[in-house]
Amino acid sequence: MAAIFWWVIFPYITLTIMVLGLLYRFAFRQLSWAAPSTEFFEKKWLRIGSPLFHWGIIFAFLGHVMGMVIPKGFYDFFGISDELYHAGAIIGGGIAALMVVVGLIILLIRKMKFERVRAHATFASFFSLIALIIVAGLGTYMTIIYNTTVVSYEYRTTIGPWFRSLFIFQPKYHLMESVPFVFKAHVIAAFALFAAIPFTNLIHFYTLPLGYPGRAPQQYRSRSNYRKKGL
Repeated sequence: MAAIFWWVIFPYITLTIMVLGLLYRFAFRQLSWAAPSTEFFEKKWLRIGSPLFHWGIIFAFLGHVMGMVIPKGFYDFFGISDELYHAGAIIGGGIAALMVVVGLIILLIRKMKFERVRAHATFASFFSLIALIIVAGLGTYMTIIYNTTVVSYEYRTTIGPWFRSLFIFQPKYHLMESVPFVFKAHVIAAFALFAAIPFTNLIHFYTLPLGYPGRAPQQYRSRSNYRKKGL
C-alpha cells in the first residue's frame, strides 16, 4: 500500500493541486503572478545569486529532460555507452546542481541579512527558497556524492519509465520499489514542491521568462537626488 500511495496517489494529488492552483491564480489573481523585484533594496548579492540560480535551474531542467523524459534506448541507438552518459551527467549535472544550490543560498542569506529585503519577504518566499534548497541539495548529493562514491545509479531504467508512465495513466509503481532512498526522497520532495508552486512566487516559472537571465538590470533613480538639484 505504501508503494501505491507514494508512486501513484501522491504524484497525482500534487499535480492536481498544482494544475487547479495555477488555473485559480490565473483566473482570479493575475496581478500576483509575477515575482516582485527587490533590486531596489539590494543589488550586489542579487546580481550574483539570481543569475547562478536561474542559469543553473535551466541547465538542471534540461538534464532532467535528458534523463527522465528521453528513454535509455535513444542513447543506445546512437551508441552512447552507459559510462559516457553517466560521466556527462555527473559533470554537467554536478555543475548545474552546484549553481542552483549556491545561488539559492546566496538569495536566502540576502533575504535574511538585509533589513529592507527581509521586510518585504513573505512566508511563501522563505518557504519556496528553503524547499528549493532541499530538493536541489538532495539532487546535488545524488549527482556528485552518491553516484561517485556508492554507485552510478541507472535511473533511466527505473525512475524514468515510472515518471513517463504517470502521463499515460498507467503508473509502473513497482519500478520505484528498488530505488535508493535518497532518490525517492528527491522525487517526493520535488512533487511536494510542484503542489506548492501556485501559492508562491515560483509561479512566474510558467510565464517562460526565457530572456530573464540575459536581461539588462532594472534601473532605479533616487528621488532625493532630484530634490537636491531643484527638480
